[in-house]
Amino acid sequence: MDAVDKYEQDHGIYPVALDRRRHTGIHLKSDILDQRVHAIADGEVVAYRVCEFAIDGGDSKADSNAGFVLLKHTTETGEGRALTFYSLYMHLLDLDSYPIDVTKQQLPEFLRTKSPGGNRDELLPPPAQAGNGLMKVQRKDVLGLRGACQGWRHLHFEIFMTKKDFDEYFGPTQLGKEQVVTPATSDYWGHSYFVIPEDTQFFPLPPDADANGKLGDIAFEKLQVDKNKATLYVEAWFHKGQKYTKVWRDEGNGQLRLLTMAQPGTDKSGQPLERLQAQAEKDYEYTLYDRAMALYKTCPSDGYELLRFGRILSKSDKLPEGERATWMRVTFDDDKQGYVDINNAKIKKLSDADFPFFKGWQKLDEANGPFDADGLCDIDALKALMCNAKERYMPEALARTESGKKAEALARYVRTTKGVREQLRGFICEAPSEWDSSNNEQRFGKLKAPGEHFEGDEKGYGNLLKRVESLQFWDETGLTPGEKLWFFHPLAFIRHFRKCGWRSLPELAQMLPRKSSVEAGGLIEWGTAVDRWQDGETSKLGFMPPNMYLAMNRMWPKYGFTDPQRQAHFLAQIFKETGALRSTVEYGGDNYFRTKYEVLTEQEAGAAFDSLKAKKKAVKYSREDYIKMRIAQARQKAEELENTQPGDGARFRGRGLIHLTGRGNYRKYGRFRKSDFTTDPKCELISTDAFVAADSAGYFWVSKWMVSKDIGASRGGRNISRRADLGVEDDNVHAISVPVNGINPNGPVARKQFFRYANFILGDLPSMPADRDLVRQTDDSQQEQKK
Repeated sequence: MDAVDKYEQDHGIYPVALDRRRHTGIHLKSDILDQRVHAIADGEVVAYRVCEFAIDGGDSKADSNAGFVLLKHTTETGEGRALTFYSLYMHLLDLDSYPIDVTKQQLPEFLRTKSPGGNRDELLPPPAQAGNGLMKVQRKDVLGLRGACQGWRHLHFEIFMTKKDFDEYFGPTQLGKEQVVTPATSDYWGHSYFVIPEDTQFFPLPPDADANGKLGDIAFEKLQVDKNKATLYVEAWFHKGQKYTKVWRDEGNGQLRLLTMAQPGTDKSGQPLERLQAQAEKDYEYTLYDRAMALYKTCPSDGYELLRFGRILSKSDKLPEGERATWMRVTFDDDKQGYVDINNAKIKKLSDADFPFFKGWQKLDEANGPFDADGLCDIDALKALMCNAKERYMPEALARTESGKKAEALARYVRTTKGVREQLRGFICEAPSEWDSSNNEQRFGKLKAPGEHFEGDEKGYGNLLKRVESLQFWDETGLTPGEKLWFFHPLAFIRHFRKCGWRSLPELAQMLPRKSSVEAGGLIEWGTAVDRWQDGETSKLGFMPPNMYLAMNRMWPKYGFTDPQRQAHFLAQIFKETGALRSTVEYGGDNYFRTKYEVLTEQEAGAAFDSLKAKKKAVKYSREDYIKMRIAQARQKAEELENTQPGDGARFRGRGLIHLTGRGNYRKYGRFRKSDFTTDPKCELISTDAFVAADSAGYFWVSKWMVSKDIGASRGGRNISRRADLGVEDDNVHAISVPVNGINPNGPVARKQFFRYANFILGDLPSMPADRDLVRQTDDSQQEQKK
């Protein structure tokens, strides 16, 4: 996203153009001449136009491109939280102008053939075509090459929602509300936010800490004691094991002052550089399990959520109210930090799912926006919305504004005033679409007024409308003419929703490749992939419980699987552990589990030796020594797993998405959850209940202790994410596979293949990894579109 931010151009600012008219999209231009344009998400084609030639942009020159694709996207951000939005890619290059070395075969088939109509002599484009719900694209599909408008090479990019979709999704959020409350639902994603009221007590140490500053064996650094003199807005998040916290103080009149400022620094050239920096707590996330076990002994699982979210999101919490104190280190004044109990009911707790106003989100309808009845921006109204922008405005510019040179004044204000461009990204604006011809008279009628461009020139005005209408396409969308829509800054929209790790059922189905090696998943049809996530599977090889896609989504935020890299690493491991989601229980008979996890007799060890010899396999031990070694190995394994009773091997076989194995591990997981998984039939819940199967895998991941030097892809200590955060190479996958499944001398081949595929689907790589055994999973209804 940081790279794409650099492509945004000054001549296409959202939500107001520099001629003061509404501009509900942005203009993007990269330094790559033949820049491919990719779909931002899976979507249905609403309307499109494929042009054979460039068109007249208004100066009788073939300097503009009218090709476009409008997509409708439907996804989820939580349970029952469907999100429907549209993305528009305008000014796609005409087919005649494609470079020789760029193949059109990269395009979906419907975009390879020009749309019917158009007039090459008059440089007019063909009419738009309706998608009629028959064509779909997948995320990253190439939609075309970037074209131009009036000679300016760029892509016009929009994201919007209909009023109905907007109200259904944002109605339950706190968008547009300045009196925020802690949500009653578990709809949470992204960063955490805490609103700490004035006069809240901050402590130098948690009150129950001992003389050494320890609480439950967790050491706390001694800080300051005081009360905050104004409301504080706290943002907290985790990144690669570290915890980061930013704090703003309410200064009144809508002004927020950042308290967590960094020291002045210098950039690589030695120039002064003031950086805004959050307060950081090293390895805090990696050690959350240890903190939860020490601080919340009654139910560490609930405590783990308190430490991560500031509240318990699980539907069946078990931690008593009196044991929920959650001490967080917070900057409450200049150079002052203290501990505050964020479990305090007076402290409001939110997340990015709530779109809190203090993060810059502003809902602007026509009544409270900066545009007048003619659709022109009033600069003074715009300034009033810019609470934190520090104006660098010269008196002569103000004079120009007062004398009528408003467009020049607006351009100067937006370009030179620090903070304006950033704040404009938070505007969510109600407006008509510029691609809807029913709005043309409102948009352009003023141009015929006295002193305006087309005064007395009906022919010229008619030619303008002809050119404008040749680009418009609303009649082919099926959307209501004249309806006002809700527009977002496209990059701000994408960046914000990328924080949400929830994956819809179709998105998760894509994670299972259509075709992979036999050691991985083999051939998996679309319907089979959907069924494994939703309905489960029962076969002679095992059992997969239903509703796994919901269970996975509930588990991911709890254990920190919120970014694509961690999710891809996790999926690679569970796909191999479960046979590509075919079984959450280890397959085998009672005798198999007895000899593997309990005890091995002399006769059985001897028979194993004789079998190896019969197959002419090299054995470096004598028969007698081999028998002793195998019996000792079985005994040691049973001791490690705490399998002390006859039948424990089968009773505590591998269960869950990452096969939790052994009486001891079932007992430890039960202690973490304040549940009993060691008595029949409760031990089976780890494989038969999707939510327990998923949660046990997250628990295994964050609780796993790894003994290793910090070399290359290996890291020692608690939490497998220490290794997952290091990279995306085969060595990284292997380093993660070792604590999950032990040392495999042949390397985790299937796990590596699963990871490469999942990393492509979830990450930003533009193309599939080169692997002849891998084929991308595709909805069967899309097969004719994807060649």
